[in-house]
Amino acid sequence: MSTSTLVAPGARTGSGSPGTRKGGLHDRQRKRQALIAWGFALPFVAVFAVFMLFPIIGSFAMSFTDFTSRDIQSPFAVNVVWFEQYLTLFQDPRFLTSMRVTAVFVLVGIPLTMVVALALALALNSGRGKIVSFFRVGYYAPVVTSIVAVAVVWRYILLPDGLLNSALALVGIEGPNWLNDTTWALPSLIVMAVWRNVGTLMIIFLAGLQAVPEDVNEAATMDGASAWRRLVSVTLPLLRPTLLLGAVLISVGYLQFFEEAFVMTRGGPLDSTLSVAYYTYQQFGFGEYGLASAASYVLFLAIALLSLLQFRLLRSKD
Repeated sequence: MSTSTLVAPGARTGSGSPGTRKGGLHDRQRKRQALIAWGFALPFVAVFAVFMLFPIIGSFAMSFTDFTSRDIQSPFAVNVVWFEQYLTLFQDPRFLTSMRVTAVFVLVGIPLTMVVALALALALNSGRGKIVSFFRVGYYAPVVTSIVAVAVVWRYILLPDGLLNSALALVGIEGPNWLNDTTWALPSLIVMAVWRNVGTLMIIFLAGLQAVPEDVNEAATMDGASAWRRLVSVTLPLLRPTLLLGAVLISVGYLQFFEEAFVMTRGGPLDSTLSVAYYTYQQFGFGEYGLASAASYVLFLAIALLSLLQFRLLRSKD
């Protein structure tokens, strides 16, 4: 005897409701999109892990060991010395010299670069026409120019019989040997670094100036404020976040200054242009991998502390 099931007209068959089926379809689509996204991101993650993350972790661990080039054949014979490499650094006169040189480079180079960049940005912001675009490209050109090409130009300028000394001779001044004089070598590199990096900050500051509302300046003008008063009381306070960004960017670059010393002076004369980054490079070249790793993390800590200090100072002023 068979039984039949009566289904009312308009009733739906099936075990799942429409909402459940739609929810399941949506979940499958979301999972498929996530897999596709991870598929695109995986090559970058792999490259970052192999060439950035693993070396960072490895060098940090290496800074607590006495690992040298002699231990490459027997890496398991390396001894853990904890903070001994860091203590060795601060007992090394050359490392202390490199810290002093880097500090001078930063303390002189950052304000000089920011003042010059802000002056150029203000001049370009007040100008009009194609001449502004021409100078904007011209001032930014050194940023995208190869350091080798920049070094060739500056060596020609700073040689004993170079362009600068030839110009000084025309007015009866005998110029020094800029790159081989312990007094003038570091200032020469600072001037070169300012010339090379001022374009980056100029573009950033110019963008910030163009974002300042015109009605604010117009209101200050109607109140009788001079151009200097408008700059100090209106423009610079509104430009403070942009100034912070520029200061952080240029600080990180100047604390790591290496190319100028490597190309122009090789850290000389008499270590007068020896930066912490160049000292680290030399220690790797000498095969002192543990010591070089420790030096690189001292530099990293200095960069982190300076950036944090800049953020705190500007936030406190706000």
